[in-house]
Order: sequence, then C-alpha cells, then structure tokens
Amino acid sequence: MNGRSYRGMSAEERLEERRERLISAAYDLYADPGFPETTIERLCAAARISNRAFYECFSGRDELMQTVYDRCVRETLEEMTKAIDQAPDTLASRVKTGVTSYISFVTGDRRRARIMHLEVRRAGDCLTTSRQSAVEAFIRTIESNVADLPEVTKANQRLLALGMIGAVQELLIEWVLADDPPPVGRLIDTATHIFHRAFVT
Repeated sequence: MNGRSYRGMSAEERLEERRERLISAAYDLYADPGFPETTIERLCAAARISNRAFYECFSGRDELMQTVYDRCVRETLEEMTKAIDQAPDTLASRVKTGVTSYISFVTGDRRRARIMHLEVRRAGDCLTTSRQSAVEAFIRTIESNVADLPEVTKANQRLLALGMIGAVQELLIEWVLADDPPPVGRLIDTATHIFHRAFVT
C-alpha cells in the first residue's frame, strides 16, 4: 500500500474510513438479522465497499464481530465506571448507580444489547476469548467498588460478582427476546435487589 493521497485522504486514512464503515454496517447487521445470517457480501453492500477492500480491513466476519463486541464492552465499561466514580461510598449507592448505568446504557441501543448478550453467544468459539475478557473486566470493576465497604460480605467476592454478571446477562437476554419485554426500570430494580442481597453481610 503506498502513501499517496486520494481525495485529500492518505492510504492509511482511507483504510481507517473503510474499517469504520464496516464496523457501522456490522453493528446494524450483526444485531439484525444476526451474526450467523450476515455474510461478507451483505456487509460489503451495506458498507459500500468491495470484497477485496473488506479483506484489507479484516480477516473475516469473526474478526469484525470481535471488534464490534469489544467496542461495545469498552464503551459500556467507561460509562459504568464514570457513573460509579460519582456515586456516594455506600454499597446501596454504588450498586444502584452501577446497575442503573450498565442496564440503561446497554438498553439505550437495542443493537448493543443484542450484540453483547445474544449474538456474542451465537458467534461461538471465535468470541470465547473476548467474552471471557469482558467478564473479567466487569468482575474487576465490581470487586474494586465493593471490597472496601464495611457492610460487604467477606465471602468469595469474585464468585459473587460472576454470579451477578450471569444474572444481569439473563435479564437482558429476556429483554432482547421477549415479545413484550419488561420495562427497563423493572430490570434495574430486579438486578439491584439481587446485587445488594448477594453482597450485604
């Protein structure tokens, strides 16, 4: 690839622009109709690029899915951490703030909720490492925000955090798949109740 500019963009800038178009297309298509149903040809048509250009950006659908999923996780963690940092130093406040920010942000865009909680599983083995890394990141976030509070149980906090993450994931899968999804406020109240009961001494 040479460095000559085209329409005012360098080769590197053109490559990055195509990558972002593919990521945007994948964000739509991996959410609906879903990862298994989305072909490279369909992604290229949506992004308005050639198949050859696709492979200049990504090795295949799996790598593109990993990129989209990792970005969703990173943005959600940033939103959640920012909210918790501003919460009072009590278990009730941190739990309520963390749960509210997570569920509100994820459900704020149904595509994000579906990719993070349903399509990541449908993608299979190619997303196992990314999914494990995401779970570890959320475990660390939970542990770091409850460990120093006096009212928190001294039981294995890692296992409690893992169990709570699983509970929230199932609540959000129900929200994504239900014909009549439960109100987001009810999801928040349910998850907050579970978290608080799990961690309080």
